Amino acid sequence: MIAPGLASGTQAPPLRRADHADPLLPMELLELELSLDGYDGKSDFCETVRVASAKAGGELLFDLPAEGLMDDCKRIAVLRIPSSEQQMRVVLAVLDHSGTEIRMEAPDPATAHLARFAEAFVKVLERF
Repeated sequence: MIAPGLASGTQAPPLRRADHADPLLPMELLELELSLDGYDGKSDFCETVRVASAKAGGELLFDLPAEGLMDDCKRIAVLRIPSSEQQMRVVLAVLDHSGTEIRMEAPDPATAHLARFAEAFVKVLERF
């Protein structure tokens, strides 16, 4: 369930893909990216992402198989994390095809429908 303090009706601007070499990595993703950096491929993907997002002040909304949605990955977890503007933003935690690495990505045109679905999902949950 969505914590009342995390619920927000507005969506922050999209992020670009998180990259360790990028000196402009958004601060709200840094802790989350570092928490997921040591993923060993043996732990449960969903639980690993849930714990890491909670530590970063966000939450896991849902995860799903990536087949047909994104290339070179097995699963996609859709998260909401706080942004520096005190708004929540939708990001994707993507398990690579080998199942050994999790990368963070912002929704892009190919995955924008996931972000829209996540926003609708949150609105439904906020009603209850």
